[in-house]
Amino acid sequence: MLSLLALAVAVFGIDAAGNAAQAQISDINSAINKAGRQRMLSQRMAKAYLQVGQAIDTERSKKILDGSISLFDRQLVELKNYSPTPEIKSTYLNLERAWLAYKDALVGAAAGQEGAKKVMEINEEVLSLAHQGTVQLEKHSGTSEGRLINIAGRQRMLSQRMAKFYQALNWNVAPANGNAELEKARKEFLAALQELTSAPENTAAIKDELALGQAAMDVLRQCPGPAQWRQEDRCPQCGDDQRTPAGSHEHRDGPLRKAARQEVSSAWRIREAGLCPAFCIRMQGLGSTVETETDRT
Repeated sequence: MLSLLALAVAVFGIDAAGNAAQAQISDINSAINKAGRQRMLSQRMAKAYLQVGQAIDTERSKKILDGSISLFDRQLVELKNYSPTPEIKSTYLNLERAWLAYKDALVGAAAGQEGAKKVMEINEEVLSLAHQGTVQLEKHSGTSEGRLINIAGRQRMLSQRMAKFYQALNWNVAPANGNAELEKARKEFLAALQELTSAPENTAAIKDELALGQAAMDVLRQCPGPAQWRQEDRCPQCGDDQRTPAGSHEHRDGPLRKAARQEVSSAWRIREAGLCPAFCIRMQGLGSTVETETDRT
């Protein structure tokens, strides 16, 4: 894991908390990329909050939450100051107001199920406004490169959105349409991945990133979600999922079945990290890669 994070820092400019290395906004493509990153952060903060509340990889999850809050704050100031039109400036002023309520929900009290339900509600407003700003900036650019950066950035958001709904379902704090939203995000991700793959502007570097993202998604698609756990994988005494590391389910009758133990690598990896780490890191770097590479074409 440490070598993977080091690679992410070297190649994608991402620190140990998954935050992209920062620079001031210098042009419209940089603005689109950072605006799109705000969408991703809105979902990643919710995911990290849900993981903290469930005591899942707690220290790392707290670090991701704190780093994401700081990055969102900083980028919001940059985007508000950069806004090239009054309409876009208005969007970021509205986002600033929504963000204050969201941040209060994230850090105002210890993570719990009631707070999680509030986080699940407020994050959608922040996401909507962050998306609105990204689309406005893309339209202002009027270029195909701007569209590709927007789509790539949205993939980062969808990777975190899938993880968020997974964790919410796992903690029984998801809205009634939680499963439907998870499936919708998966389908949108795959459709956009196809569009990005077929883009004529692609360079070799972009193609490599897309191939890695596709490979990670192929692995992820095989991982079961809460609604897909088979009855025989549940503890007959309490009904909990048994596919957890050895020793974590003390009252189970006898050792885990060999087949269930072999499934830990996929089911527990998502449960512990929120989503396949390699997949999330690839998606977090994709927008910056597309931004950089399209400037060369």
